[in-house]
Amino acid sequence: MRAIVYNPRARADLDFADVAEPQPAANEALIEVRAIGLNFGEIHWVDFARQPGEIPGWDSAGVVLQAAADGSGPPPGTRVVGFGPAAGWAQRRAVATQNLATLPDRVDFEEAAAVPVAGVTALQALRALGPIVGRRVLITGASGGVGRFAVQIAARAGAHVIAAVGSRARGAGLTELGADEVVVGLAEVDQPVFGVLDNVGGELLDEAFRLVGEGGSVQSIGMASGRPTTIDFEAHRRLGVHKRIEPFTVRLPLRDDLNHLLTLLERGDLDPQIGLRDSWDTIADAAEALLGRRVAGKAVLTVS
Repeated sequence: MRAIVYNPRARADLDFADVAEPQPAANEALIEVRAIGLNFGEIHWVDFARQPGEIPGWDSAGVVLQAAADGSGPPPGTRVVGFGPAAGWAQRRAVATQNLATLPDRVDFEEAAAVPVAGVTALQALRALGPIVGRRVLITGASGGVGRFAVQIAARAGAHVIAAVGSRARGAGLTELGADEVVVGLAEVDQPVFGVLDNVGGELLDEAFRLVGEGGSVQSIGMASGRPTTIDFEAHRRLGVHKRIEPFTVRLPLRDDLNHLLTLLERGDLDPQIGLRDSWDTIADAAEALLGRRVAGKAVLTVS
């Protein structure tokens, strides 16, 4: 079958190859993939995470070809979206049924493929902050896939949402999604916040942690800046403010969270914010656009 593979000699380190068919485990369904979602992290770190010839890809949507042998998943012909740690960017993939959700009729494959990693990350990270109704929540890297989901979900939950972006142009549309404030950098944020979802890392993470007030926290989600973070905890200790910072990791299984997000999509209460929609034949272009910050929100590709 045809698949996108890691090739360090190819443009954007990604190329097409003929690969072996997946062999599902008993708890996995075999999926005919119709659309794939791209995530900044899996492209940016592909040379660390994959060996040459391996298939990247976390997010796929498609149709069940073969149900899981243990009877745990949907029957053949069911439209689904799922997550796996790899091998999602292929014509067919095997997905554990605990990370697979059935698509509502009004949600298409491309919309669904935008959801798993970015949408579930935003949902779980906001939960980790604790109750946010009426509280100030700062989201850095708010123009990206996770950020745009987080702005919407936090606003629906009743938070005062501060969306931090790298430029005014990158902040376009965030007010309409529910952001109460859109700021470039953090210099304009002069009041404490209850919680932070940080997608950038580097110096910005240190700045964001300084803004957290009593009892608040930071969820460190990503490192889009590519820069390490140094935090002077002694300086924070002298402030006498009790707060915490945590490295965020998506918690499995994803099925229940996927079902919740898909319901919101079907009702029109959540927008997947697809900033790039194209054929998977354009994978190198799409990867470069995502890494170059030329995509507002999610990039999804149709599989042919």
